Parts: sequence; C-alpha cells; structure tokens
Amino acid sequence: MISFEQVSKKYHEKTALVNANFHLQRGAMAFLTGHSGAGKSTLLKLIMLMERPTSGKVIVDRQDLSQLSRAQVPAHRRKIGLVFQNHQLLMDYSVFDNVALPLKISGYNERDSGRRVRAALDKVGLLDKERLSPQTLSTGEQQRVGIARAIVNKPKLILADEPTGNLDPDLSAEIMRLFQQFNQVGVSILIASHDLELIQRLPHPVIALNQGRISGSASLMGH
Repeated sequence: MISFEQVSKKYHEKTALVNANFHLQRGAMAFLTGHSGAGKSTLLKLIMLMERPTSGKVIVDRQDLSQLSRAQVPAHRRKIGLVFQNHQLLMDYSVFDNVALPLKISGYNERDSGRRVRAALDKVGLLDKERLSPQTLSTGEQQRVGIARAIVNKPKLILADEPTGNLDPDLSAEIMRLFQQFNQVGVSILIASHDLELIQRLPHPVIALNQGRISGSASLMGH
C-alpha cells in the first residue's frame, strides 16, 4: 500500500528524512514512532503529497507519486482518511455537517451523503449526536467525530497523526480499538504516535524514526 524507496527530504539546511526505506502491505496496520522532530510528520506529508521528496521514490496504492501532476493530487488525497491530534472540527457546524464535509467537496448528492455520514457516525458510536455542536461533546467524542470524517469517503488508507495525544489512557485504548476494527475490514492504517506504552500493548509492527532515519521493522505485513 505504501513503499518508501531511499527517500530523503531536506528543508534548506535541515534534513528531515534520510534514505528511508519501508513497505506497508495492503491491509496492514503499523505505528510510526520517534522523538519530536524525528521526521514523523514529514513522512506523513510525503504520503499525502503535501510535500515531495528531495530524492527517492514514494509509492502509494501502486502509484509512483512523482508521476502525479498537481491536478491529480486531490484525487490521490481522496483515497486517504486523515485523523489529527486536535481533530480540526468546525465548531459552528453540527457533528453531521463536519463529517459530511469531504463528501461535499467530492460532489456527492445529499441522499448518498446522508447515508454515508450516518454509517460513519454509527461505526464510531455517535449516531445519536449528529445534530449537536462538537463543542457540546467530550474530547474523546470529538476525536471520534474526526475519525468518522476520515472514514466517510471509505478510504483505502488511514493516516493518523498523534490521534490519542490529548486523551487519557482509557480513551486512547478506545480510539485504538476503533482503528483495529477498520483494519479488520481491510483498511490499511499508519498511526504516528509517541505513546510507546499504548503501542507495546498492541500486536502491530512499528517503524521507529530517529533523526530522520528508520530503524526497526521495514517490511510491514498485512493479514
């Protein structure tokens, strides 16, 4: 699903990634760990085409990303569900409208959109909260709205950047259970996290980044 082949990324004088090699197989779930500034966010941005590598090759869903033109980038991003630490919800929109946003951008009609939004909210256990403002929800519920928004397009791949960063251990475990459920139905998942205690309790491979270099498991299996 994702391959990095000798990928390096430099920003002026700073090198964020150095000759990174790894392969996440279709249907696999893995963690990306490392100290702050190790290169985790850069790696995720390269997959999203928010950045392009200085050298090397990034392949996502059998597509060499260097071959994609600027006009093809939105279609590439629609295959990917993104989950952020601070969930980036619009507080003046209802829960339903927040989750519907990616579908609106993709031009879905209202009936299809409504069906997909409710299915996504049902999966994260928030179907009864669709009309509420995200402001009235707990932090854990807000994060689940963010996850519903990430899966509403039925992406092949979910990228999560510190999705449990603001949550207590119980809520973190609950959010990880959700990701595992999506993984069990074939969605490939890559989660950047520095919560080593949580990661060690889960049976998924780990890509460890240290000052832009990958150590640890490089070929990550699916089911």
